Amino acid sequence: MFKLKENQTNTKTELLAGITTFFTMVYIVVVNPVILADAGVPFEQVFTATIISAVVGTLWMALFANYPIAIAPGMGLNAYFAYSVVGGGQNYETAFAAVFIAGIIFVILSLTPFREKLIDAIPDNLKHGITAGIGLFVAFIGLRLTHIITAHPTNLVGLGDLGSPSALLAIVGLAITLILMVLRINGALFFGMIITGFIAFFTNQLSFDQGFVSLPSLPEGLIVGNPLTALSDVIEHSLYAVVFSFILVTIFDTTGTMIGVANQAGLMKNGKLPRARQALLSDSVATSIGAMFGTSPTTAYIESTSGVAAGGRTGLTSLTVAVLFILSAFFGPLVSAVSGISAITAPALIIVGSMMMGSIAKIKWNELDEAFPAFLVILSMPLTSSIATGIALGFISYPLLKIVKGKWREVHPLLYVFAVLFFYQLAFLSH
Repeated sequence: MFKLKENQTNTKTELLAGITTFFTMVYIVVVNPVILADAGVPFEQVFTATIISAVVGTLWMALFANYPIAIAPGMGLNAYFAYSVVGGGQNYETAFAAVFIAGIIFVILSLTPFREKLIDAIPDNLKHGITAGIGLFVAFIGLRLTHIITAHPTNLVGLGDLGSPSALLAIVGLAITLILMVLRINGALFFGMIITGFIAFFTNQLSFDQGFVSLPSLPEGLIVGNPLTALSDVIEHSLYAVVFSFILVTIFDTTGTMIGVANQAGLMKNGKLPRARQALLSDSVATSIGAMFGTSPTTAYIESTSGVAAGGRTGLTSLTVAVLFILSAFFGPLVSAVSGISAITAPALIIVGSMMMGSIAKIKWNELDEAFPAFLVILSMPLTSSIATGIALGFISYPLLKIVKGKWREVHPLLYVFAVLFFYQLAFLSH
């Protein structure tokens, strides 16, 4: 079913890759409820809804697309939901109606050739820039979460206190994981996290005060139960810009991440993503179902690259992630404790980021009209903490430079359309 031999992998490698991906992204089951709780949504509701949407999207990716890419509610999108939409005066029930409608539109777009054509329309140099930019962003997240890098009043970022418990544990974990990888030990990223976890436990940084097991619950039940009511809420409250923002950001967040992960795994064929439609449907369906239960839009996770680096090449990796998410629903206190120690997973993010930066070598640096848009993507992703913003700037600058150079015919018409849409989104909409 997963064509393991054809993809030059095996069951053990795929299972280890799935476990690795899960542990690098499982923080979302804690972080997402914390952020949406600021919008008034009950913590238990979002915790369970987060897992439901992750399981639906990741299972779809595993069974229909056969890719090692995990789906879950997106960081940034949850903050936009909580602080811009609900913080702007809407109640969370109405905001979830907007997410649901956006999800339905995602499904429609994914059933058409549109999103697939979009991937094919992206120039190779922008694709390489997206991969490298995500890598830099991933590494930056790992450094920032462990306080190896901290905020600086003058330079915005600066070196943190390397003697702090979090930074020290992350550095030790990074050294251990690098040694395992240099020695070419299969599952080095996962085993590095296990060893780091043991160190955290024996140095009293990791504890299980709340126990290990609890039953999942949905105190609010279904938040969006009627599609017509959801559409009516969007129209009544004129949430068109909100729906448009969710659509624009999610389409390109997911598309960009899928390209980055697929490039990293060597799954792109002649610059194209096979089974793109099936893959793109995964986040579309998950977004709609997630909104019904009470979570913000889903997206493909950049942390999937950690599983790819551990050898994951097929949907068996994603299936493993989905199963672990199901199990995590019953181990809320345990998952919360482990994911609360960012130093355990940060080394994997930093190493994966360094590996993804290799795509820079494939960019045509001697052609400025090709190189600068890719550079802009790479630079802006970590600086704005947004994959979508990096893609937007690349999409805007690429056709502009081609027009100036008289090569406007080489640009796919879709790029011109989205250059205009991205400019409008960056200039006039909340982001």
